[in-house]
Amino acid sequence: MGTSLDILGKKIFFLFPSVLVKNEVIPELIQLEYEVYISSNEKKLKAALKKYPGSIVFVNIDDGLSEPDWDTWIQGIMRVEEWHVSVGILSSGSDGKRQRKYLNILKVQAGFVPVKSDIEKILTQITNILKTLDAKGRRKFIRVAFPRDSLTTINIPYDNRFITGQINDISVVGLSCIFEEDPDLTKGVQIKDIQIKLHGMLLKTDGIVFGSREDDEGKIYVILFTARIDPDVKTRIRKFMQNSMQEKMDAELN
Repeated sequence: MGTSLDILGKKIFFLFPSVLVKNEVIPELIQLEYEVYISSNEKKLKAALKKYPGSIVFVNIDDGLSEPDWDTWIQGIMRVEEWHVSVGILSSGSDGKRQRKYLNILKVQAGFVPVKSDIEKILTQITNILKTLDAKGRRKFIRVAFPRDSLTTINIPYDNRFITGQINDISVVGLSCIFEEDPDLTKGVQIKDIQIKLHGMLLKTDGIVFGSREDDEGKIYVILFTARIDPDVKTRIRKFMQNSMQEKMDAELN
């Protein structure tokens, strides 16, 4: 029987990431389906880690605290065994003595990554670390659930008009939704010209009905996007999902 971490993967936090990491590396990790968050408050993050055992934290030791204070913070995180937090170090300095301290004395589990201008090298190092730590678990795609509101909707052509549904959750492979008026769709039916509205962003794609189930509020349909989905639509869905997850995490951290 697998744990929730095996199934859902691990949360990855970047604490005080540099501009390069924030603007170039993290967006690439998001497109690779890693669950990534940014924090600029080590005290609030420490409090949150209790709720998310198994998390991975990459600390930019060039910002926020002095190096001795970072050492104390990192050791404090790693000392709580039931949290199972893996800590990695990011720094623009690549001094060998410094690296040996974190890798051999503090024994951080998520490595020491020198942050230079070579984005591909940084990304390769971090993704290799995340693979070693099994950051994705058995999850292939991140899925984000939403409260039912008028800001996350789906429109499909039906009977020479469009009918609207509320999106329950979405990933880059599909979504689940409940329509205001049940279109009585059968499994395997292809739907062309689907319009998806994500907080003002309008996306268009095709889909196939994967199935449906009854809910207290009506019938929930699962619709998978076809292989013809525009790569740009996938990119925009991932960005939207990341923004939504970060907003929820910010609310928790605050």
